[in-house]
Amino acid sequence: MNNLKNIFRYIGRASKFIDYPLLITYVILCLIGLVMVYSASMVAATKGTLTGGLEVAGTHFYNRQLMYVIMSFIVVFFIAFMMNIKILKQVKVQMWIMSITFIVLCLTLVVGKNINGSKSWISLGFMNLQASELLKIAFILYISYVLSKKLPQVRTDLKLIAMPLTLVGICLGLVLLQGDIGQTLLITIIIVSMFIYAGIGVQKLVKGPVLFVIIALLLVVGFFIISGMMPHYLKARFSTLMNPFSSEAGTGYHLSNSLIAIGNGGLFGRGLGNGIMKLGYLPEAHTDFIFAVICEELGLIGGLFVISLLFFIVYRAFVLATKTPSYFYKLICIGVASYIGSQTFVNLGGISATIPLTGVPLPFISFGGSSMLSLSIAMGLLLLVGKQIKMDERKMKKAKNQKVDIPRRFN
Repeated sequence: MNNLKNIFRYIGRASKFIDYPLLITYVILCLIGLVMVYSASMVAATKGTLTGGLEVAGTHFYNRQLMYVIMSFIVVFFIAFMMNIKILKQVKVQMWIMSITFIVLCLTLVVGKNINGSKSWISLGFMNLQASELLKIAFILYISYVLSKKLPQVRTDLKLIAMPLTLVGICLGLVLLQGDIGQTLLITIIIVSMFIYAGIGVQKLVKGPVLFVIIALLLVVGFFIISGMMPHYLKARFSTLMNPFSSEAGTGYHLSNSLIAIGNGGLFGRGLGNGIMKLGYLPEAHTDFIFAVICEELGLIGGLFVISLLFFIVYRAFVLATKTPSYFYKLICIGVASYIGSQTFVNLGGISATIPLTGVPLPFISFGGSSMLSLSIAMGLLLLVGKQIKMDERKMKKAKNQKVDIPRRFN
């Protein structure tokens, strides 16, 4: 009973330092995602077009997404309100996180499911686990830990982190072997963003083991291109980027229907649930192309509202990074910001024909368990860091006030 009281007291004290605008933004995005997943999938689910011909209830995908959201809320609450950030600074914890992630990556290559050309998922029954989503969180924590321990010396001598960089390269290679180029690109962006923020420029990054890894990856990609073994879906994405309507019934089918859906919405949209392109014209409307459904049903206003919420999270993460002297906290904030920001850009760029399609979900909105849990863990870490920064600021203010008050007592 006393332990339970202590837990509630701890949660009560922690709640005073939570960044509630950030938390509320996260909750709103998840709720919007729930509504849009239902809207985008309810008709297709009853026709069986999303389940291999098996007709299911219109709420099938909504119910599954609701389960993922509830799980994610529990994870965020536990990390933000109950976890002590000092745990993440322990060597053993970092080793366990990277070891488990590495094992799951290897298992994926052996027993993973091939979906849309990528062998990236392990079936857990109630959901498909994507190892590369776990790798993003593992890298954010691991790189933050390693760099914060080696700064500022590592800025001039990358040999100090030669082994960690080698491990990073091996893990990236495993993701690339799964055929998931989109996730490889996103993880690389996260890593490079964190290194640059730490004061390690691109010129230094392409030296030593990193250069070896980059050359190896380029050789693998070059081999696939020269030998003609590049997957057909990748060739199609590059060939239809400039003018998707030239092959509207073929390789440009996805993009052309996405652009039509976005254009149909106008300023205020056709109304929630009244979209037309999701009725068999827009593939994967509840996952990769869910923003096109948002634009068609909620218009430009609805689309900009979702983008502004995502932008606020990224902006807030950068603001938190400027409020602490700890590079461990700074780099976690930058890692989360680059994670959410880059994934948003790649998704929106892909469905609008700005960049090639990569099959990347829209953060907190698209259907998917692995993505939702990974992004929610990232949000939990951001809230945890924000809480710790506020607690540290309060301690510093108290210390300063005590130093000022002591001379006054003697006057």
